[in-house]
Amino acid sequence: MIHLTYLEAGVVGLIQGISEMFPISSLGHNVLLPAIVGGSWQRDLNVASPESPYLAFIVGLHVATAAALLIYFRRDWARIIGGFFSSLRDRRVVTADQRLAWMIILATIPVGIVGLGFEHAFRVIFGKPEYAAAFLTLNGLILLAGERFRTRGSLAADTAIAAAAAQPAAQTEFVPQTEFVPQIEVVPQTEVVPQTEVVPQTEVVPRTELVAVGSGSSARRSAPSAVARAADQSPAVQADMRLAGMGMAQAVIIGSAQILALLAGISRDGVTMVAGMRRGLAREDAARFAFLLATPVILAAGALKVPDLAGPLGNGIHGQILFGSLLSGVGAYLAVRFLLRYLRTRSLTPFGIYCVITGVACLIYLGLVK
Repeated sequence: MIHLTYLEAGVVGLIQGISEMFPISSLGHNVLLPAIVGGSWQRDLNVASPESPYLAFIVGLHVATAAALLIYFRRDWARIIGGFFSSLRDRRVVTADQRLAWMIILATIPVGIVGLGFEHAFRVIFGKPEYAAAFLTLNGLILLAGERFRTRGSLAADTAIAAAAAQPAAQTEFVPQTEFVPQIEVVPQTEVVPQTEVVPQTEVVPRTELVAVGSGSSARRSAPSAVARAADQSPAVQADMRLAGMGMAQAVIIGSAQILALLAGISRDGVTMVAGMRRGLAREDAARFAFLLATPVILAAGALKVPDLAGPLGNGIHGQILFGSLLSGVGAYLAVRFLLRYLRTRSLTPFGIYCVITGVACLIYLGLVK
């Protein structure tokens, strides 16, 4: 049986989690890594072998990656799943959550059918380092072209989102400073108030301080945190409403781009983002939709391989599997958190350059070694 060390499991798990979120192809990296390192790594970690525990291992890591996505988008998935069941109950698709739920389902069908029917053939034929390097280079060119030839609609969507995000910030800066609640609000006209009883202007107490006095120090902490939570969720709800408005056919076209990711070296998230931008989505929305689409696909792919890891292929490596899965989940969570913030103001170009340079360098190295 092929051996899998803790070092191999840890490195592969961390690379899987990060590169699955970044548009640089996790499968491509996991195919190239053993070939570049050589030695026992090349012998132990061969994804193209007929009954490869390594393939079962890296696909099984997808469960941890999908779990990280579910945790990060937990509020969104709660709304989307709720929209799905409410659409079944009401027998109609009206709300943004209902539409988005069915868009994800329909957009996942093409890659699900192709994956179930041709995954083995794709792996055996193209799961070799030379092919992975070539496809990684192609992936970089796709990312560069996607940014270079963005549609006017996609660029305009970026501008609209930036303007909408800046507007509420400007409104919230001055409101707290102008709202004051005096301690004495009404003085009856029939009652003469001596001058000595007049509350001086300096005693005006802001509304936020009155709340704090009445509720204790915990109120001072809870009010800002509630505002922060509302501000944090509002962009997500607005993004889902924008996505729900693009139409079912557009969602299926974008989701079908995931089929290319069956080729080691082509990034699922990368090609989906580019397809989304080509259909007029803002870069940030395209990335969000790519991650939402990837979650059920990654989870299903991992779930199909879990029984293999529980059988003979997983004998002796259960500890390594858990260790690699832990690092994969942590890496994926941090990567998606970073990437969604990064793409608000930056492009996919650096990732495209990385893929082209790495792919070409691997092609040259592998050619020289052979």
